[in-house]
Amino acid sequence: MKSIVIGAGIAGLATAIRLRVKGYEVKVHEANNYPGGKLTAFQQGGYRFDAGPSLFTLPYLVDELFELSGKNPKDYFDYIKLDTACHYFWDDLTIFNASTNPKEFAKEAAKVFSVPEVEVLDYLKYSHKLYEYNSPVFLEQSLHKIKNYLKSHVGKALLRIWQFNLGKSMHRVNAQKFSSKKLVQLFDRYATYNGSNPYKAPGVMTMIPHLEHGIGTFFPKGGMHEITQSIFKLAKDIGVEFQFESYIDEIIVDDHKATGVRLDTGKEEFADLVVSNMDVVPTYRKLMPTQKAPERTLKQERSSSALIFYWGVKGEFKELNLHNILFSNDYKGEFDSIFNKKSLQSDPTVYINISSKYNPTDAPKGCENWFVMINAPADYDQDWDQLIDKARKMIYDKIHTSLGIDIKPLIENESVLDPRLIQSQTSSYRGALYGAASNNPLAAFIRHPNFSNRIENLYFCGGSVHPGGGIPLCLLSAKIVDELIE
Repeated sequence: MKSIVIGAGIAGLATAIRLRVKGYEVKVHEANNYPGGKLTAFQQGGYRFDAGPSLFTLPYLVDELFELSGKNPKDYFDYIKLDTACHYFWDDLTIFNASTNPKEFAKEAAKVFSVPEVEVLDYLKYSHKLYEYNSPVFLEQSLHKIKNYLKSHVGKALLRIWQFNLGKSMHRVNAQKFSSKKLVQLFDRYATYNGSNPYKAPGVMTMIPHLEHGIGTFFPKGGMHEITQSIFKLAKDIGVEFQFESYIDEIIVDDHKATGVRLDTGKEEFADLVVSNMDVVPTYRKLMPTQKAPERTLKQERSSSALIFYWGVKGEFKELNLHNILFSNDYKGEFDSIFNKKSLQSDPTVYINISSKYNPTDAPKGCENWFVMINAPADYDQDWDQLIDKARKMIYDKIHTSLGIDIKPLIENESVLDPRLIQSQTSSYRGALYGAASNNPLAAFIRHPNFSNRIENLYFCGGSVHPGGGIPLCLLSAKIVDELIE
């Protein structure tokens, strides 16, 4: 039995491994000359940067790939659990160092935000329960197979559907849970974990904080790119074949069955099944232009994208940790600008990731590698050069206001990633980081499934399909594809 995987992103790699374990011959075609998609890295003037995702949760999903393959994960990949999830900063000089320990988190939050400790603990318990009920139903299986709704654990979860807050926005739920506006803002930010607007995203997404404060936040030894490197090595070790700089022109469909692919060279390769790790929109538009496309699904609102500045910085800053957030003073206005005006607000929330805090070789001695990101709209032909110049100045100002640091003269070198590059480098439609946004209660159900309803033997994995974007969900998409294939 032969299978073809289109794209060597994290979900494509995981799917290839799972298919190989199933006994398939697996060939992966990747347009770039490297694996990993967004999860890659680069060197810049003595600094190393992870180019894409910077947060690592649910590491068991990575370990599971090695265990399925009969390998010891520690022979390929290792990581540490972090004591601190994130350092938060506001312009009024409020600072909150968020522990990954729920009791410590609640104790510190009570002190910093003048709220009862029990208020915070109750929220974390609520988030835990919500995750416990929802994850097996909405994240770990296909939502598009009727048989899955007949499982006992699904029935138990659906009996509690009134607790899922599907009819309320994430912000509304958080505003009802907390007496502190800063805590509301802190927990609203978890909507950005799948590129959504907390003022529109369903309240069920308040389960996301449990990933960090219940299960834990982790750091891969060597940096985030080690996730890609280790899985890629595993795939090769168990016999997955890779073809880089390989461009697919078409998915061959014969009598409503996917039978292979046609390369840009004209060569045809045939297989018993085809899995696309390419964004679902270009999969239909470019690789299957003659097939009927699910237009309602493909026209869903896009998730947010990002503007990222990679800075080599002279100096070390003890007040900063691996993950740092400098909050906007107008959070609602920020999301209105991103999703409605397709632009940037003058006071953006700034995320700073510094992997050299845990991997010192990522920067020269006495220096730090700053991955500086603001949420941005998807690409609708904005003047990105002008927006990049504007964003750079706004970030300088934000860092000076929140941290008291004049960062501009300390920057030794810079690279920039914008939605145009994200689209050209990873085929993510409009540069959206997570495919469709989850800005309505039915978002999970109208997201593209992991299989085709019209074309037999055609499957989909990755951040643009169910269950969504981000490393854990991409790995879960591969697991769902695995379970769908007989």
